[in-house]
Amino acid sequence: MSLPSRRGVEIHPTALVDPAAELAEGVSVGPFSIIGPEAKIGPGTQIGPQVLIEADVTIGAECVLSKGAVLGTAPQDLKYKGEPTRLVVGDRTVIREYATLNRGTAASGLTSVGSDCLLMSYVHVAHDCRLGDHVILSNAVNLAGHVTIEDWVIVGGMTPVAQFVRIGQHAFVGGQSRIAKDVPPYVKAAGIPLQLYGLNSVGLQRRGFSEEVRRELKRAYRLFFASAHNTTQALNRAREELRAIPEVENFLAFFENSQRGVSV
Repeated sequence: MSLPSRRGVEIHPTALVDPAAELAEGVSVGPFSIIGPEAKIGPGTQIGPQVLIEADVTIGAECVLSKGAVLGTAPQDLKYKGEPTRLVVGDRTVIREYATLNRGTAASGLTSVGSDCLLMSYVHVAHDCRLGDHVILSNAVNLAGHVTIEDWVIVGGMTPVAQFVRIGQHAFVGGQSRIAKDVPPYVKAAGIPLQLYGLNSVGLQRRGFSEEVRRELKRAYRLFFASAHNTTQALNRAREELRAIPEVENFLAFFENSQRGVSV
């Protein structure tokens, strides 16, 4: 069956689109999908069959939403009292089958997912989570509320992440892990309890980090995780001994700003 065109938008006859929703040119909406009021869908985004997009959701350009994905439902938080909150998804992000993304709560008002992300089947992104760009969450990763995941992070399948945890940029977490504390940037981690396994050297090399940068990050890693120093001592030595390049500064700042403690 061909899809009827309206203002450059293709909407299947069985789909329900609220009159207050804004669909940009090139959007397609598949069979039995539902788009609620105040939803804003960017140009070229493809919405598959049986997708639910509730109110106050903004989705960027050229995204792909697969069958059964649910975006913008109310937070699963007993403190939520119906206050208006939002979900925002960037450009070119792919959300696969049956993934669920909740809106924020009054704590921040926003759940956000960046651009060029891949959220695989059955991923759950809870209220007030913040995901950067180029994030990959494998099948059935479950994020509790207020989780922050920085750019270029990969999390393996069947991994739960506790409330308020941060995962630093370019980190790689293996599947079937359990994340209860912050995971530093640039590292590999896996297991229950979570353990670190050195730098994410392969990922850093693939993304163009120079040998010099990787060498300095390795020195920083050893100060924190392969020495007898506590965090304060490791920070002091790192400030004295390591070059103040942006990647090292980011690594050190992560420890200085950690609220939940860092996985070791």
